[in-house]
Parts: sequence; C-alpha cells; structure tokens
Amino acid sequence: MAAVGTLDIAINTVGKVLKQPILETSEEEFDEMRAVNAKTAFFFLKEAGKHLNDQGKLCTVVTSLLGAFTPFYATYAGMKAPVEHFTRAASKEFGERGLSVTAIGPGPMDTPFFYPAEGADAVAYHKAAAALSKFTKTGLTDIQDIVPFIRFLVTEGWWMTGQTILVSGGYTTK
Repeated sequence: MAAVGTLDIAINTVGKVLKQPILETSEEEFDEMRAVNAKTAFFFLKEAGKHLNDQGKLCTVVTSLLGAFTPFYATYAGMKAPVEHFTRAASKEFGERGLSVTAIGPGPMDTPFFYPAEGADAVAYHKAAAALSKFTKTGLTDIQDIVPFIRFLVTEGWWMTGQTILVSGGYTTK
C-alpha cells in the first residue's frame, strides 16, 4: 500500500500441486499442501478484507478439480476445496462494504506450474482432451483464456460474489 496507495483489487494466485497417491503422502507433505493452498488463501482473504477499499474486488484462483474427482490429487484439490467455502463466507462477511469475493477454477493450465507435477502420459492425455471438446484449443487451459474472466469478475461482474466459477472448456463442470 505504501508503494501504490489504496487497493481496489486483490487477486490470489498462490498454489502448489502435489500429484501422488494418498498412501504415499507423508504428514509433512500434507501439512505443506494445507499451508500453501488453504491457509495462505484464508489469510490472503483476511488481509484483503482489511485493506481493500469499499466496493473492492477479491478473486482467488483455485482449480477445476473442484468439479471432478480423480486419483492422485487428494492433497491439491482437497486443500483448494476449503477456499470455495472461504470465498462464500468472506462474500457474506465483506458484503456490507460492497466487496465482491469470487474464486475461479481453471482447467489444467499450460504454465510452468503444470508440467513438473505431470508425466509425459498425463500431458498427452490432457492435450488429447481437446478432441473431446470443441471448446478447448489444446486440451490445456491457456492463461490468456483465464485473464478475461478474472478481468470481468473484478470489473463489470462485480455483482457476482460468493461464487466459484470453473473455466475449463468443459473439462470439468458443477
């Protein structure tokens, strides 16, 4: 705030993925996933709720896996799931000040975040998923496909609050 003055928009993009079976997940790995994906999001919402101007906009990036179930992502999707509730709760608590609080769940994204967790077979599967839907270009979600939705939520879509919107070209739905 010292650098830019007052704050009207806060966007939380923090996340960490762990793709492995539940039976192979240590307590330390579980705690780290909780700290990054759930705890960080909670306290981001708290601080944004304190510091955003009235009528401010708050959006958190979650995952489209909230609309699916698949093996090996228990700690990733499981620790993003609380953020959906935090979003709803914060929208009610901050609504009096006109703060809009939303979450957006992209599909598997073509970013450096995606590739370290995935083997070549999984990357090939996600890319082949484009054949299943005429609504994706490569089977992976491009960041440029997500930006307009976030922009909308923090501008004209200000009235959409307490919602998680899955933006995945039909990859997952709710």
